[in-house]
Amino acid sequence: MNMKSLFFALAACATLAFVSCGKASKQVAETNPILTIEGGQVQGVLNDSTDIIVYKGIPYAAAPVGENRWRKPQPVKPWEGVLIADKFGAAAVQHEQSDTTNLYFKEFYWQGDPERSEDCLYLNIWTPSNSPSHPEQKLPVALWIHGGGYVQGYGHEVTMDGDAWAKRGVILVTFNYRLGLLGFFSHPLLNEEDPDGTSGNYGTYDQIAALKWVKNNIAQFGGDPENITIFGQSAGGGSVRNLSISEPSKGLINRAIIQSCGGIDDIVFPNAPTTNEEVAAQGKEIMDKAGLTTLEQMRAASVDELNAALANYGGFPSGVLGPHSDGKVSVLGFKDAVMNNTIADVPFMIGCTTGDGRGPGAAESISRFCEVRDSLGSYPVYRYLFARGLPGPGNVGAYHSSELWYTFQTLGRSWRPFTEADYQLSDEMVDAWTNFCKFGNPNGAEGDAWAPYKKDAPFIKVFDIKK
Repeated sequence: MNMKSLFFALAACATLAFVSCGKASKQVAETNPILTIEGGQVQGVLNDSTDIIVYKGIPYAAAPVGENRWRKPQPVKPWEGVLIADKFGAAAVQHEQSDTTNLYFKEFYWQGDPERSEDCLYLNIWTPSNSPSHPEQKLPVALWIHGGGYVQGYGHEVTMDGDAWAKRGVILVTFNYRLGLLGFFSHPLLNEEDPDGTSGNYGTYDQIAALKWVKNNIAQFGGDPENITIFGQSAGGGSVRNLSISEPSKGLINRAIIQSCGGIDDIVFPNAPTTNEEVAAQGKEIMDKAGLTTLEQMRAASVDELNAALANYGGFPSGVLGPHSDGKVSVLGFKDAVMNNTIADVPFMIGCTTGDGRGPGAAESISRFCEVRDSLGSYPVYRYLFARGLPGPGNVGAYHSSELWYTFQTLGRSWRPFTEADYQLSDEMVDAWTNFCKFGNPNGAEGDAWAPYKKDAPFIKVFDIKK
């Protein structure tokens, strides 16, 4: 009998008759209770060691399909009975990873693509097995925002797992959000039907909905709703920047980590439309060219038809495939927010890899962010550089995204020949990241080896194996 079958047998037996199941089954039942959350009841599954409970595929909003396509996330639809959260929800609609010569296919997607669907608003939680039974513990919580240029990615990628985090006493939450045309499309007709008179940025609103869900529900899992760290890499790091200056997320964030997404300077595509009106006009051009001129037609169109409309338009219309400034979620203007000190006043960690490819201004931009936060913020900012060139063929160095294997301690899932030194480096990084979530200090409660970045003492913590 495999572990999953064994768990269901024990859980069912413990529910029906503690006496016949014996002491061990009662322990399983007590440490994996049925929780009541927004939408209904849920029960997770124990991992192989029974140290961690994983809750996979919990809906945090209604399915964004039909009339909910291109609407801000709606309240989750209640379900009946107990949701056994043993399967990850579908990833957001995105293109297949089919270029076998591409570095990222070789590194992350060699096992194939996940299930993808418009019905994608699901999150996943890893928590110590005794936490749901003891919510008074109030463990710190980390909400991970995946990258992928706002057009790719999902919350259960091969690099991502919460076991190492939960074993260190930090609850990890990952989630999916709408991407590309379904996540950021804007159109004048959508502006007209929206109470705020704007459209687009649905993926950003999904992120805020997930953050609010965590705030409202995480205590059931043993988490502290007053200690939530948001962190993300690449477009996920850009999302952390967005949320740290967004009015709707104000007061929901207690700490923030920006990985591989520059520093103080705004990141925009050359010649991309920036205002709500410009982006909506671009969206109208795309749909008009495809003969889709009403909201009914656009919402009834299949994903294939929408992809064809995008292909027929030509180029890369970044305005409707990623965040834009709509006056509500403030997704641009990051530099102004930092300089004006309207950014969330919380501890920050920020850094990149040596091979990020963000241009010669990236390091300088990160330095300026740290300097301004040092002068204006109430809390320290910690800066890092990931410099470990990955072992094995290809001489790929410390490329953009390579640190994720170490951040989540999932090196064993990679085909690369990681060494004992790599695992030690991963331990060091997970310790630092989880300490930051606990204390706002990557050293821990009292450590000082990783000094805050200051203008007159610009310390950068370098992560590399010891030669």
